[in-house]
Amino acid sequence: MKDRPDYLAHAILTLGVLLFAFPVWLVFAGSTQSSDAITRGEISLLPDPAGLGVYARVLTGSTNGGQPVWHMLLVSLGMALCIAFGKIVISVLSAYAVVFFRFPGRQVAFWLIFVTLMLPVEVRIIPTYAVMADFGLINSFTGLWVPLIASATATLLFRQVFVAIPDELVEAARMDGAGPLRFLRDIVLPVSGANIAALFVFLFVYGWNQYLWPLLVATDPRLDTIVIGIVKLIGVETQTDWGAVMATAVLALLPPICVVVLMQRWFVAGLTEGEK
Repeated sequence: MKDRPDYLAHAILTLGVLLFAFPVWLVFAGSTQSSDAITRGEISLLPDPAGLGVYARVLTGSTNGGQPVWHMLLVSLGMALCIAFGKIVISVLSAYAVVFFRFPGRQVAFWLIFVTLMLPVEVRIIPTYAVMADFGLINSFTGLWVPLIASATATLLFRQVFVAIPDELVEAARMDGAGPLRFLRDIVLPVSGANIAALFVFLFVYGWNQYLWPLLVATDPRLDTIVIGIVKLIGVETQTDWGAVMATAVLALLPPICVVVLMQRWFVAGLTEGEK
């Protein structure tokens, strides 16, 4: 006998999809309509095909005296990739050192890293800005991502993965003459591949959505990220081109969605392996 479908579960999932997708659809439909209709609250749920030209206009043209959207998308993409890869590299190396090396103060170093989780971003932002100013990285692309590549959370997650590696495997690698770098490359990284992929998705979205730090460290319009660009587009409410704002918001959603869709298999594998 075949199992009966769980209609309640399907209904709840369908409701969840609608709750999350409806605002996005509303923004897409609104992007094709006139600003006057949006200001009056007369947004149709059906997009106007004649208004799709707004996407070409915001992608290639200057928006509110700033950079075109394609340029802001590239800045955000570069920053998000640098943050994601930087966090993964530093976290893997730091967790690897804490787990597999024996040195004085090893646990103290780990707990000092862990304690930084208790500090909110607002507490660290002034000293971080001072350090970037001393290094001359204000108004530079490097200054956008370098202070954000250290992650106590990622270090903690990788530590939990590395601790689960059997001691017998470590001893076998040592007997085969594998040095620390070879053991990291041939054993540790392949075992952690799914977790790295899952963490990359989270970190990419984290970097893509950064607002406060880029707002402080970069006043040059050429370094505007897409999130800052959307805020600048709003300007004075009565003079806002809401169609351009909504079209830019839709375009800002596409890169994170593509990353999640393309890495969905590894993302799910990383989450399920982390539960074992």
